[in-house]
Amino acid sequence: MDLDAFRALFTPEGQRLLADLAARDVSDRTVLALSQSLRRQHSADLVAAAITQTRLRAHARTKFGADAVRMYFTPAGLEQATGGAVAALHAARYAAIGGEIADLCCGIGGDFRALAAAHDLLAVDRDPLTAAVAAANVAALDLTPRVTVRCDDATTVDLTRYAAAFLDPARRTDARRVFDVADYQPPWSFIAALAERIGNLGVKVAPGIPHDIIAPEAEAEWVSVAGDVKEAGLWFGALRSGVRRRATLLPSGATLTAATMTTAPPPVAPPRRYLYEPDGAVIRAHLVAEVATRIGGTLLDPTIAYITTDTAAPTPFARRYILTDALPFNLKHLRAYVREHGIGRVVVKKRGSPLDPDTLRRDLRLSGDGDERTLFLTRVAGVHTVLIGIPDRG
Repeated sequence: MDLDAFRALFTPEGQRLLADLAARDVSDRTVLALSQSLRRQHSADLVAAAITQTRLRAHARTKFGADAVRMYFTPAGLEQATGGAVAALHAARYAAIGGEIADLCCGIGGDFRALAAAHDLLAVDRDPLTAAVAAANVAALDLTPRVTVRCDDATTVDLTRYAAAFLDPARRTDARRVFDVADYQPPWSFIAALAERIGNLGVKVAPGIPHDIIAPEAEAEWVSVAGDVKEAGLWFGALRSGVRRRATLLPSGATLTAATMTTAPPPVAPPRRYLYEPDGAVIRAHLVAEVATRIGGTLLDPTIAYITTDTAAPTPFARRYILTDALPFNLKHLRAYVREHGIGRVVVKKRGSPLDPDTLRRDLRLSGDGDERTLFLTRVAGVHTVLIGIPDRG
């Protein structure tokens, strides 16, 4: 979808077509025939833009809830946009900030949607189509008194009048995800200088950001939603909460922190009655040791993020399993084991193992008629091991 096609959606014809499509089935099963039918009445570009927008709105419900039906998106913009729960978490950091905020690299507006609840904002994006979509969302969400959208380069915007900024640098190049911070746009050098220049700054970064490049004056927060790690954020100035590392789990809001960037590792011991699989945000934040300390647990291996205990300990930061067996890994022996124990289905998890879970499932030749077990492919004291367990629902 190009800028001209997007603008056509705001003509009376385009708005009528969007309203008509809102009540239609635009699934893969029907979209070709529907497109061909609509092209008898409308231009091909308008039909394509309207169908794309309708399908994007349907996909956007998981991120934006009821607002999705009146918002506007691009495919890349929706994929990269901050979802509602995470945006609310961001906005809470700015609650005590007085004055205007600059939302740099604003995308389609996932964050300004939450930030505008309490602040006036300048939202900036250098891509003309993305900026047009953001402006359309300002109008659609009745945020015009609060938010001004500008198509501009975030690196050249005058921030003198702003009390704080939020920056979401682009982490994709030619539709490929960028993992090296040096390839962010704006680049990492700009981000470091911006933190010094404006003081109160939040930066959305990839969860895999190396800990050793995080500035000593920043708080780093890793966020997961329903167990899926969504992002990391760096917080500077008054946006910090006084800790160095944080893992936040949504929707519960459970949060785990550490005052320093390093923690002494917990002791290592053989598998016991229970195994705990820490949440991904806990692992990314290097807070596994803090969970182990809280529940009186030990690690199975000094380099693997699995915790084991003798007694069941409640924690929101890890999923608990009851272990029924632990075997040195041997495919022939494991195949015999699952057959003898009537196991027909398995969930395979791995950490520190070179084995492919899908290949293992095929190689086990399961019937599907027996009980289900979870297989953990891992290392125990350096030895490749398979742990067998069931989720503890208690």
